[in-house]
Amino acid sequence: MKNSILMRTNLLVSTIIILGFIITATLSYQANYRASLANIEQISSLTSEGIYFQIMSVFTKPVNISLTMAHDELLIDYLANEKDHLDNPDYTATITNYLDAYRKQYGYDSVFFVSRATGRYYNFNGVDRVLTPDNPENMWFYMLLKGTKHYTLVVDNDEVEGASNALTIFVNCQIKDAKDEIIGVVGVGFRVGYLQQLLRDYEEHFGISAYLINENGDIEVSTTHTGYEKENFFHVRHYEELKSPILGWKKNYAALNLWSKGQNNYVASRYISELSWHVIVDRDTEAMLKAMRQKLYVTAAIIALVILTVLFVITCVIRNFNKKITKLTEESQEFFKKETEQLYDNIYELNITSNCPVGESTERYFESLGAPKGTPYDEGLRRIAEKQIKAEFREGYINTFTPKNVLREYERGTDHLQYDFMISQNGSDYFWMRIDARIFYCTEDHSIRMYTYRKNIDAEKRKEKQITEQARLDEMTGLYTKTATERLIKGLLAKNAQGKYAFFIFDIDNFKNVNDEFGHAFGDAVIKEFTKIIRSRFRKDDLIGRIGGDEFAAFIPLPHAGWATNKAQELSKALNTIYTEQAAQWKLSASIGVAIAPQDGTTFEALYRKADLALYETKKRGKNGYTVYHPSSETSELFSAAEVERPERERERERERE
Repeated sequence: MKNSILMRTNLLVSTIIILGFIITATLSYQANYRASLANIEQISSLTSEGIYFQIMSVFTKPVNISLTMAHDELLIDYLANEKDHLDNPDYTATITNYLDAYRKQYGYDSVFFVSRATGRYYNFNGVDRVLTPDNPENMWFYMLLKGTKHYTLVVDNDEVEGASNALTIFVNCQIKDAKDEIIGVVGVGFRVGYLQQLLRDYEEHFGISAYLINENGDIEVSTTHTGYEKENFFHVRHYEELKSPILGWKKNYAALNLWSKGQNNYVASRYISELSWHVIVDRDTEAMLKAMRQKLYVTAAIIALVILTVLFVITCVIRNFNKKITKLTEESQEFFKKETEQLYDNIYELNITSNCPVGESTERYFESLGAPKGTPYDEGLRRIAEKQIKAEFREGYINTFTPKNVLREYERGTDHLQYDFMISQNGSDYFWMRIDARIFYCTEDHSIRMYTYRKNIDAEKRKEKQITEQARLDEMTGLYTKTATERLIKGLLAKNAQGKYAFFIFDIDNFKNVNDEFGHAFGDAVIKEFTKIIRSRFRKDDLIGRIGGDEFAAFIPLPHAGWATNKAQELSKALNTIYTEQAAQWKLSASIGVAIAPQDGTTFEALYRKADLALYETKKRGKNGYTVYHPSSETSELFSAAEVERPERERERERERE
């Protein structure tokens, strides 16, 4: 009887343990699986974002430097007169010193330029070689000459003597003459190893694989590949089904997140429009799943031993088993909690189908903003917008997370929403916040639910703004770059096409002689002094830019008809000065051309052309002066400075005689 009871007891306990193990293990496996996948998605997305901004900061400076050199009149003049000085070592030494100065100042591995007319390749050591179209290694040069892009990025071996063919990322930029014809190529280069180390750091820290690919899918840079090898990412990783969506993704600052075929790998992609490259973060889940399965098998083996032991010592085994299950569950929950808290400030759950918050923490948050328990989610959303979110972001915040939009996005197959906005806890001090929302189907009540993850990104936004400002400003003078100047002027004209503005173009007289006589360091000092004088004659918020090596522009609202002439006269006098540095002196002066909007044009191109014509007239008269473009002359004649300065009474007599 005792044996029968013991057998039945052992059988019952064993059955309960086995069933309990199966149920607990299944639920634990599913929970760990979902948590691990969510963790992979979040880390992959954030890692791709980090690499994106790192790459942007790495390439902004070399691109701007190459563009600056491409507009430097020293290079343009050199190329224009190159054929007359092919055998002149002093002439070559001038450009060699120029390139070496840039190399030393910015620390790049390569600084060069190539003449289209002769094919001569100059670097900081002199003439390295002559490029010919029959050499495949020179295709980058001839493709850039034929292309429409102002600059390109090329991963290639550095053939310069002494470089040992080291793989290098080159920023190549077109040089154009006054007729807008391409006369050469200038650029800088730095070793591929720098970017590879950056990617390697991310891979080692986050357990991912990172790639930079071009618009054809070829790997430009990774820890194991370079663009020189011409390896296609989608072929190497067997991701042919992802090729079309990834290469078609062109949204700046937004990530494309995809699972590969069979849900084995997670891929996060971002597009860098300035470089025409894609940042790819690839996370292999097979190792994680294998480890989870192995842990499950090990646990099953342990349970089998426990069941055998339970036949002898039921109470001890059950207690021991319960302790282990509890410990495993707590460790899993604690791990997930810690990982989530490191990434986000607050997490809330919403039932979109029922239009209500889920959980005590979400309800308490709504109540803290004056929404009593039971308040519908969409109403609570509006209260949050009204009480905490800055006015200009409220409509976007509500439209993004309203139940109607969430359900619409879910039906389209979107499971992730994101919105950046400014929020305040006290109604006055605003800071940047990001909400990442994950939409999912809840099988428990067959509803659509959403987790919202809130993260303070104020420091990130400030850094992003700083990077953007650096890209807009010329490094030497602190003025706007040529590209930024043109974009800002076009923006002002678009807002007010009939607004009255004065468009000034300044050109330092005989600046080439400064560099030839005193060197580039003194030349840079002259440019800085020139900039200082111009700045002092305009207001703090006036639009002033450096549009060439020694050419500047200003676009100023016109207070009255005679203001432009008076201002040009004032600037011409101020810029007519002596600049002294130690024992060196230079007679500084400028040629100025002025066009007036809207009578001389309502587009940037028209105003620039007419101001440039006025500038040319000043130079033709002997420089060191100014010319205002005549807006009413049918033959496009220009007033000289002397004509503009004639007494108004004399001009009135002439108009009466006419």
